[in-house]
Amino acid sequence: MRYEGSVYRPPSEAHSLILQATLGCSYNRCSYCAMYQEKRFRPRSRDDLRVDMDLAAQVHGADAIRRIFLADGDALILRTGRLLEILDDIRERFPNFERASVYASPQSMLAKSVDDIRALKSAGLTLYYTGPETGHPVVMERIAKGVTPEEFLEGAARVTEGGGKLSAIFLLGIGGVELSHEHAVASAEFANRMAPRYVSTLTLTAVPGTPIHDEIERGDLVLPDDHGILVELRTFISHLDLPGGAVFRSNHASNQLPLGGRLNADRERLVALVDQVLEDPAFPLRPRVDPSRL
Repeated sequence: MRYEGSVYRPPSEAHSLILQATLGCSYNRCSYCAMYQEKRFRPRSRDDLRVDMDLAAQVHGADAIRRIFLADGDALILRTGRLLEILDDIRERFPNFERASVYASPQSMLAKSVDDIRALKSAGLTLYYTGPETGHPVVMERIAKGVTPEEFLEGAARVTEGGGKLSAIFLLGIGGVELSHEHAVASAEFANRMAPRYVSTLTLTAVPGTPIHDEIERGDLVLPDDHGILVELRTFISHLDLPGGAVFRSNHASNQLPLGGRLNADRERLVALVDQVLEDPAFPLRPRVDPSRL
């Protein structure tokens, strides 16, 4: 494939075709994010995308491509008509196409109507990965998400009402030691209100060159230690109330204790596992991830 710059995707899209519908991120101001810093945001032309699709069909076989992730950071910001054109071209070229997915910023979700989401679902775009990172209003403002929790929930509600599936990502440690407990509780309550199909936690890894790394270097933000992150994780899980059977994952490379299950069915089991680790100082956690791996 003819990729430009670094390409990022959710872990669950490992076997999907990655199609760069846009380059970079239309917002690109979150304080913790080092992705897409080397790119100016711009849409790619329909002709360019058709060439990429045809190349993918030649290399992998058109029948083999079932799932497609529309990169880069916020392809949902494209006008709905443009996205429908892309999805039309996908269905034309890949006869076994099942679904497309996309990263979704709160700004791009708020730019879409419920009818837009319904039209996109009918064309094959069904899964939206979005990163509130926190449900705490102070923390959300500090990390420069550009919206309030209520605005974020409004955008997410449009996706759900339109029939899209949400995968919500929360960042352990992002509130620092000062707001660790409050961040965990507010994030769980936020997830409960959002009712996503998938919930995952990552652990904040401060990448040099990002504003949050500078905050930490100055001492303005003190991150929880390994024990504190586990306590935060426990608090978050114990406050989740998702009886619809949401899939929970905490197995990203940044997480020192990989976990997975369904909520609410596995909530008590997950809490008990974290308690077991908290009670055993010798439990072998995974080492903290090198920022260069992210």
